[in-house]
Amino acid sequence: MSQDTHGADAHHHDHHPHQHQHHGPHPAGWGTAAKATLHCLTGCAVGEVLGMVIGTALGWHTAPTMALAIVLAFVFGYSLTLRAVTRAGVAFGAAIGVALAADTLSITVMEIVDNGVILLVPGAMEAHLSDGLFWGALALAFAVAFLVTTPVNRWLIGRGKGHAVVHQYH
Repeated sequence: MSQDTHGADAHHHDHHPHQHQHHGPHPAGWGTAAKATLHCLTGCAVGEVLGMVIGTALGWHTAPTMALAIVLAFVFGYSLTLRAVTRAGVAFGAAIGVALAADTLSITVMEIVDNGVILLVPGAMEAHLSDGLFWGALALAFAVAFLVTTPVNRWLIGRGKGHAVVHQYH
C-alpha cells in the first residue's frame, strides 16, 4: 500500500510542472509583462532621447545618431535594473549578470521595433528637436515598441526568464 501511495505521489509530481506550462494562467500575466515592458521602455526612452538630442544637437547624420541612441538605450535600460538589484543587496558583479539576463532580449526587441518605426516615418530622422514630427514619431515608435515587446516579456517571464529573474529581488 505504501508503494502505491508513493507511486501516486511520484505520478502527481511528474505531471505538476507540465500543468503549469500548459494549463491555466501563469502567475506572470499580462500585468506583470506590461510592468516589465514599461521598466524597459523607461530606460530605452531615456537613452534614446538623450542619444537623439546629442546627435541632433551635434549635427550628426542618421547612422551615428541612431547608434548613439541605441547604445545609450542599453546603458540606461541595464542601469535601471542594476540600481534595483544592487539596492536589494546583490553584489555589483552578480547584478550585472542579472541585468543582462533580465533585459537583453527585451531591450533588443524594443530597439529594433522603435528604431524601425522611426526610420519608416518620412522625415523623422531629419526633424529637429523643436519639430513636432521628431517628438510625434518618437512617441509613436515607443508605443508600437511597447505593444510588440509586452508579449515577448510575458513569454520570457512565463518561462522564468527575463524580468522573472529580477522579481526575486523585489
